[in-house]
Amino acid sequence: MSETELPDRVRRAFADHGSFEPADEAGAWTSETTAFDGSVRAEPAADGRVRFAVTVRVPTLSAATADEVADVVEEGWIETFELRVVDVGGVTRGDAEFDPVVTAGDDEIAVEFELTDINERRGVDDAGALIDFVEGTYVQGVIPGYEYVDPVAGLLSAARQQGNDGAF
Repeated sequence: MSETELPDRVRRAFADHGSFEPADEAGAWTSETTAFDGSVRAEPAADGRVRFAVTVRVPTLSAATADEVADVVEEGWIETFELRVVDVGGVTRGDAEFDPVVTAGDDEIAVEFELTDINERRGVDDAGALIDFVEGTYVQGVIPGYEYVDPVAGLLSAARQQGNDGAF
């Protein structure tokens, strides 16, 4: 195996995890457990470690609603989402420090994390946890009063159903 070839142990870790499917691109996997577009690229790093690049794409507020969203509301919502999503402390099992990159476009926001780990299973677990964290942070920031479209409408419906499971 060359230094640029991904070890089989990493492929097995993704296959065993249950949340990821191989993407068309070599060394890439897509998350099957989020309503958003979550992906992970893995590549060899120094000393037998593996570098994981995690990207989650979520819709902007205006792209997630059937309603008109004022520019000032959209800008404030994006700013708040960014402040919350970069506060990743305690989400992962590893001891990685994160410096997420958040890029807002017209209809979507991309959140990117990088981590490196010697333990491929912990790295895959952490990649999945980061994707789940972005989804949860997004849902917590949803503003009441708008009519949401999928995938956000589906997430809100599932959250309501789970919230009612323990009701008296």
